[in-house]
Amino acid sequence: MRLPLIAALLLCLTACAPTAPPPGPVAQGDSVEACSARGGQIETVGRRGLPTCVVPYADAGKACTSGAQCQGGCVLEGNLESRDEPVTGQCRRSNVQFGCYAKVENGRATATICVD
Repeated sequence: MRLPLIAALLLCLTACAPTAPPPGPVAQGDSVEACSARGGQIETVGRRGLPTCVVPYADAGKACTSGAQCQGGCVLEGNLESRDEPVTGQCRRSNVQFGCYAKVENGRATATICVD
């Protein structure tokens, strides 16, 4: 009776264990070499831990009031309450879209979205 239970437990543990990013092609069709050539590095992101080429933006963290002022868009990060007052956001740090944030356009924040 114990043997099938132990086998099932071992199977579950090995199937659920995190793995390192595979060599060669990764998410979005990038290879490690192609990602490096774009100035990025392969990182695991999101709840599923997907290997992704993460490319930092040169203007990361710069104050902004509109997405047009930034390489990757202007955001307020975190799980925010809706506001109807003028806000100043920050330029995105990288091409990664995961997390909770509100886009900033024309000095106003949109509704917060959370991406896993």
